[in-house]
Amino acid sequence: MAGKGGSAVNRRSSEEVDQIRVLLRARFEELDAEYEEAVAQSHRLRLVEIGDSAGDDQADSGSKTAERDAAGSLLRTLLDRRTQAEYAMQRLEDGTYGNCEGCSNPIPVERLEVFPSATTCVNCKQVRERRAS
Repeated sequence: MAGKGGSAVNRRSSEEVDQIRVLLRARFEELDAEYEEAVAQSHRLRLVEIGDSAGDDQADSGSKTAERDAAGSLLRTLLDRRTQAEYAMQRLEDGTYGNCEGCSNPIPVERLEVFPSATTCVNCKQVRERRAS
C-alpha cells in the first residue's frame, strides 16, 4: 500500500497481474479489431467517392465531406483508445499500473474497473482538466 508520500508502490499478486494483463490484452485486441475495421471502412468509402463523384451537387459534396470527417474522427478516437490500452499494458509490466502518475497513490479499483487505462486518480485528473481549460 502506498504511504502518504506515495513512495511505496502498490504491490499486486502475480495472479492479480495475470488477470489484469488478460483483461487489458482483450481490451487492446478488441480496440485493434475495431480500428482495423474502421480503416477498411474508410478505405471503402474513399473508393466509392472516387468512382461516384461525377454529377455531385453541393449537398452531395457536403454530405460526403461530413462522412469523411466522421470516419476520420472515429479513427482518431479508436487509435487513441488503443494507444491508451497499450500504455496500460506497459505500465503493468513496469509495475506502475494502478498508481496515479500525478500523486503516486493507488487509483481506486472502481475507477480502474470503469476505465482500465486510467493513469491518474480522479483528483489529479480534475486538476489537469482545470489547468487545460
